[in-house]
Amino acid sequence: MNIFDYLRLAWDQLKRRVVVTALCTMGIAIGSASIIVALSFGESINHYSRVQMSQFMKTDEITIHSGNPPSSTSSRDPNETKAYEITKSKIDIMRTFPNVKAIATYQTLNSMQFEVDHKSGYINNLFATELDTLSDFGFEFQQGGPTDQENTIILSYGATMGLFDEQLSRSNQQAMRNNSDYDGGSGDRNIQARLIAYPLYQKQVILKPNLYGPSGMTSTNIQFPLRVIGILKKPEGMSDQNASNMKTAFISPSLGKKLQEAITNAANTNVNGSNQEQQPVPEFNEVKIKVTDSTHVKNIEDGVKKLKLSSQTNLHYEEQMQGQLVILRFIFGGVGLFILFVASISIIVAMTMSTHQRRRQIGIMKVLGANLSQIRNMFIAESAMLGLLGGACGILLSYWVIWGINLAVIQFSPSQSGSDLEILFISTWILPVGLFFAVMTGVLSGIYPAIKASRTDALTAIKRD
Repeated sequence: MNIFDYLRLAWDQLKRRVVVTALCTMGIAIGSASIIVALSFGESINHYSRVQMSQFMKTDEITIHSGNPPSSTSSRDPNETKAYEITKSKIDIMRTFPNVKAIATYQTLNSMQFEVDHKSGYINNLFATELDTLSDFGFEFQQGGPTDQENTIILSYGATMGLFDEQLSRSNQQAMRNNSDYDGGSGDRNIQARLIAYPLYQKQVILKPNLYGPSGMTSTNIQFPLRVIGILKKPEGMSDQNASNMKTAFISPSLGKKLQEAITNAANTNVNGSNQEQQPVPEFNEVKIKVTDSTHVKNIEDGVKKLKLSSQTNLHYEEQMQGQLVILRFIFGGVGLFILFVASISIIVAMTMSTHQRRRQIGIMKVLGANLSQIRNMFIAESAMLGLLGGACGILLSYWVIWGINLAVIQFSPSQSGSDLEILFISTWILPVGLFFAVMTGVLSGIYPAIKASRTDALTAIKRD
């Protein structure tokens, strides 16, 4: 007998016992679906956590600074320390690294003030970088976007909030003097005013740098008229209160260099009383690399170290999260295996009953010359086909379960962007794993009934029936 004969006989027996076959198939389907859903839970949580970590913790970004030369090298020859500095040639080399999505230089400037329409605001962090790389680093635009125009600036959503109106403030003070019971914008009104976003897109703002010296922060006469060419979108899920504290802005590297030179020149003038010869201002103090996936961060870090540069990442947060998710995967997988074990008991009972009911058939087969291995193979093929049917039904059932969970989450959760609608998903590698467990459950469950059937005495079975 070949394998096709075993499969044909197994299929004939399964069709004769429709009710038993349906019950066993249902048990295996539930067990295999549990395995698939459990693995999908682990895979989906792993993927979702990595996406969230990449979005908020920036685990797929590498921040590069100049390297730290050994103390012996710097004391022996100071010129050798230049080998540890960030240069444009090293940046060009890093651009050739595989799995690099984008590279941007960054120069961090001091806090700034700006004026627009008789209102004033401030910027906590001003970054000089290549504006066309902002989208690659996860920044989304609410209005506008980077252009090739000179003297332009891109503001965060928080930088447009809570602008101070001097005229309104004077009128409130006058009203307070005229009416002692008047609450001139204090309390809740100040909080509400702080959360109001002023329309700054395509408007011209006057940027005014601040100087920091021994006596503290002082204002300067430096003014840079800039055109607002873009407003960044507020981060997903962030409240207006938190967004109002994130006042950042981005300018081009060339404008950042001009601004830094003006600040340095003004600082030297204030300290020394005369404008001395100005030292060259560096165009950037750090470089950021956006990696296509956080799994490639370590390889790129090794390449950065060969260039004698130091790097910094948040990858250790993701590694800690992955270690915690392993435990969660074991829990989900254990639940699925337990359900599959319960389903295997039903197969053992069904096949044992089938062996008892088919004693005459087994006896006749032995009389006609069937050996023990053929009888065992016949029952194992039958149980394997039962597991295959259960696994196929389990795959369909798992898709229905995942679809139902996603539908329930979407129905009862706040509205999300289209990319976040699919909370759970089934990876392609999970399907053969679930099918394998289903078939193996059928095969292992059919071993005992097959051995018992092969040991049936032919003459006794024929005489009893």
